[in-house]
Amino acid sequence: MDQNISQYIILGIVQGLTELLPISSTAHLALVPWFLGWEDPGLSLTVALHGGTLLAVLMYFRQDWMKMAVVCLNVLRARRAQNVEEKLFLFIVIATIPGAAAGYFLEDYAETTFRSPLLMAGALALFSFVIIAAEKFGKHSLSAGDISWRKALFIGILQACAIIPGVSRSGATISGGLFAGLKREEAARFSFLLSAPIIAGALVFLLPDFIAQGGGNGAFLAGITSAFISGLFAIAFLMRFVQHHTLWVFVWYRFALAGIIVIFFFIQ
Repeated sequence: MDQNISQYIILGIVQGLTELLPISSTAHLALVPWFLGWEDPGLSLTVALHGGTLLAVLMYFRQDWMKMAVVCLNVLRARRAQNVEEKLFLFIVIATIPGAAAGYFLEDYAETTFRSPLLMAGALALFSFVIIAAEKFGKHSLSAGDISWRKALFIGILQACAIIPGVSRSGATISGGLFAGLKREEAARFSFLLSAPIIAGALVFLLPDFIAQGGGNGAFLAGITSAFISGLFAIAFLMRFVQHHTLWVFVWYRFALAGIIVIFFFIQ
């Protein structure tokens, strides 16, 4: 197998798992080549792999998205949210705004300054305490359509923090959902639904760079496919896992990875 194809498949698996589990895909996509001594695959591959995870979210929650399309039309006609599903749609819109703003204004930092391995290690460790606090103080009682627009905005602000590699978009939004009082499975579902517009927006924004760098060959297709398949697995796993377990296993993983990064940084 061509070396690029095998590397892209591995990175696709990494992207699919880490984008949708609360352990930071951005950090892992930067760290795996760093650990293994590979060349930086570049922005075009990052764009392609995010496309794979977006497809996974759209496929897994396809019934929700079909309902959401109808709900969107109802909200536009009535100019207000009249039921739980329509409120959920508005909450996703509201929660998307801070992350979109952060991506627009801080994109240059995200591709340069924020990619320091030590910064990623710090973010992995420090944001783990946010997850711990969310588990400890969250009431775990509400459904996503039962929160307020202020709580939806708070979740969106936490999502914006994920512009820093190591924070984790899903970790931030699930934590925000727990702070808002959501049940774990509802927090995970809201997080996954919220990921679609933010990933889609990033894809549109970065598409010119993807085209300019010649993306779209067989290696890219292999990476997208592996990201899609592993993304589906990650969603199904987490949706089942949070019904009966806390997020502590991911907290310990984040602490362990942060320690490994620091050690590797100083001994290389």
